[in-house]
Amino acid sequence: MIRFHVLLLLVLTTPAGLRADDPKPGTGKVVAGIMLCWCPAGKFTMGSPENEPDRRADEAQVEVTLSKGYWTAKYETTQGQWKRVMGKLPGKATAELPEGDDLPVGNVNFAQSEAFCAKLTELGKKDGTLSKGWEFRLPTEAQWEYACRAGTKTATSFGDTLSTEQANFKNRPYNGAKDGPSLGKAAKVGSYPANAWGLHDMHGNTFEWCRDWYHTKLPGGTDPDLYDTKGEKNRDQSVSRVRRGGAWTDEGKYLRSAFRLRFEPERGYDHIGFRVVVVKP
Repeated sequence: MIRFHVLLLLVLTTPAGLRADDPKPGTGKVVAGIMLCWCPAGKFTMGSPENEPDRRADEAQVEVTLSKGYWTAKYETTQGQWKRVMGKLPGKATAELPEGDDLPVGNVNFAQSEAFCAKLTELGKKDGTLSKGWEFRLPTEAQWEYACRAGTKTATSFGDTLSTEQANFKNRPYNGAKDGPSLGKAAKVGSYPANAWGLHDMHGNTFEWCRDWYHTKLPGGTDPDLYDTKGEKNRDQSVSRVRRGGAWTDEGKYLRSAFRLRFEPERGYDHIGFRVVVVKP
């Protein structure tokens, strides 16, 4: 099914380069073999309101302006994509994340995710699908949440509740949603509904790395990017990057659009992967 969709998008998109002038949100494009959806420039409120159920202290709201549109991968990076670009998978298969080209890649640390983005940028330039001045990256926290929300202001991109029929997570739906199936393992990317901008699995399946260092206070303002600004130290004096989105291992409350977790960049687990964006710095 994924391969069919790739062929369909190749037919629907022109060979012209990437655009920076706001096409319709969710417009599709294929670059270096990655299916992308357009996220237009805009303003949004990042974080959660005080009355959102299960809200955490590090979600205090800030106003954010993203001055440039960008392209976000329609799916989490798959094992098939990883092998095509990097070769051997970054970690051993597990019962919850077996090998499968249409399953998300896991066991990948922050540096490995960045290496994938760099290699993908090279491939896009080589095959001519990546326009001059554009590059693959991990998303900033602001870019990730903006893409996840897809114009919504609710706890999730599907509303103020979340069922396991809408995302892959542990069998505790969020905020009174009805019970549904609980897989207890990774699902093929695209198995659950997309948000309004055509992005799948922004909630659940695997956690996704962001490029920012973790700070207790969310970054606001115009184009916030905490890639080089190290945040608070952990108890062991290490520092952490941000991961977003929740995973098959988590209850529904951990899949909210504003939910964020710290994680040391050197580490990896089977339920932590990533999604790429294409930006013009």
